Amino acid sequence: MKISRVLIAYDGSECADAAVEDLRRAGLSEKVHAVILSVIENNLLEEPLAIGRLEFLAQRASARIRSLMPAWSVEPLVSFGSAASVIIEKADEWLSDLIIAGSHGRTGVRRACLGSVSQKLAHEAHCSVRVARCPAAEPGAPIRLIIGVDGSKGAEAAIDAVAERQWPRGAEVRIVNASWKLSIAASEHILSRLADWDAGENARINRMVESAVEQLRAAGLVTSVAVKEEEPKRLLLSEAESWGADCVFVGARGMGGFGQCLLGSVSSAVAARAHCSVEIVR
Repeated sequence: MKISRVLIAYDGSECADAAVEDLRRAGLSEKVHAVILSVIENNLLEEPLAIGRLEFLAQRASARIRSLMPAWSVEPLVSFGSAASVIIEKADEWLSDLIIAGSHGRTGVRRACLGSVSQKLAHEAHCSVRVARCPAAEPGAPIRLIIGVDGSKGAEAAIDAVAERQWPRGAEVRIVNASWKLSIAASEHILSRLADWDAGENARINRMVESAVEQLRAAGLVTSVAVKEEEPKRLLLSEAESWGADCVFVGARGMGGFGQCLLGSVSSAVAARAHCSVEIVR
């Protein structure tokens, strides 16, 4: 899916500013209409100074985005209500392709917008969500991306999302698959069924990985593969940290049915704990 409508949740916090700076390494095209949405919480409605300050910060963020992405159409918007609910409502109303939010926002009584709503967005938004962090990359360092692949439709969507972006020359992507096995006590019949399921899934995932390598290399990305026997979220987090990734792309949902019992959905755990940006693709 091409990204043409982006909603950026902004509350003036350092994390929100980091999300703005992260746009430079998100691979988004020049044909984007962005809305900078700042939400005034209900408990601040009677504080005109707080409202005026947030409006000023939203305007400043819009100016910064225009300087980073000069071809973008950028529109600041201030709304009122509960931050996460308003962001999701506006994203639905506006048919956003992507929501971008800092990993944490302002906290305590004087919270202006995000607070800690990124997890709610990751769970409840109907479009893709980028929980943005801006790690200190060395000048000229290539963009490094990780895609979590488990054979699911969500993983296919994550692969497509990366392949369709506009990355600078030399950008690198690593496909990560956790061949983690759950140790359980079960009857011989159940263990046999597990073995058959595991063999079939491994073959299917291998085909997906091979296809993804071809697709990503055709998109001009330097592509590698990491397959390790480790619990999925631990592997994604450790690979992202050790490799110095800019962003981890994961599907919103992993394997369904029987596979879900073993693999689970790791997207929210990775989004909460990663030291880099995490994009949850729908």
